[in-house]
Amino acid sequence: MIWVNTVLQGILLGGYYALFAAGLSLMFGVMRLVNLAHGDLAVLAAFGSVVLVDQAHLNAWATLIVVVPLMAVIGYLLQRYLLNLTVGVTPLASILVTFGLSIIISNALLQVFSADSRGLQAGNISIEAIGLGDGLAVGRFDVLVFGVAVVLLAGLQLFLSRTMTGRLMRACADDRQTASLMGINERHVYALATAVALATVAVAGILAGMRTQFTPTSGPMDLIFAFEAVVIGGLGSLWGTLAGGIVLGVAQTVGGQINSADQILAGHLVFLAVLAFRPRGLFGRVTVA
Repeated sequence: MIWVNTVLQGILLGGYYALFAAGLSLMFGVMRLVNLAHGDLAVLAAFGSVVLVDQAHLNAWATLIVVVPLMAVIGYLLQRYLLNLTVGVTPLASILVTFGLSIIISNALLQVFSADSRGLQAGNISIEAIGLGDGLAVGRFDVLVFGVAVVLLAGLQLFLSRTMTGRLMRACADDRQTASLMGINERHVYALATAVALATVAVAGILAGMRTQFTPTSGPMDLIFAFEAVVIGGLGSLWGTLAGGIVLGVAQTVGGQINSADQILAGHLVFLAVLAFRPRGLFGRVTVA
């Protein structure tokens, strides 16, 4: 039963990675933009929640109501007035700009909050478990996060396929020039896509802050896991992102069960294996549709 429990824990861990990776996958699928500031934006959202808890005395869960829309607005403005300048130029342009943005965010957070680790209180749910029999149990909070990841990905999929805005995003992703000739304002559409992506990043950052301690420099590690989940699942595939997160999570927990020092290494090795033998990932697609 030890291995069954290990796999279950890995699947739930994959929910965290999928939640982090959803926004990254969406931005790449719509704009072919690799956002290296993705992890730092998640940390920014978590620190925004910390400020509201400390200053406004809000419950950590209640801060989602404030931080998520705020991050969506930041995402819209960021894409409209900065990142749009890099779309369609060269892949290196967006990488350099978002890398610079990552450095600015992490250093600004260090200046304001220092290097001390912080955490968010989720309440009793963080210590409660669900018994599955035969000595198996899973944390209620982990199950909740996995459920949030599934609902969020399903919502994004429906949004892209059933709404007018989603169809416009798919049109811009398929052929930007033709979409522009048809009268679509691609700058606005891309900004909306980034707004949605940063809203998901805010959810991921706050829930991760409830799960474990974080610092202003935690972003790059979050980015690595999110990027690996996206690549394993397949660039541009939202449901592939969930599969990639699960594969990465299971690889880490199995590796940790074999040798606790090899937990992170095992995930990296699986990532490299997928990259070598199936570069498009398990469910790689050309578009986000």
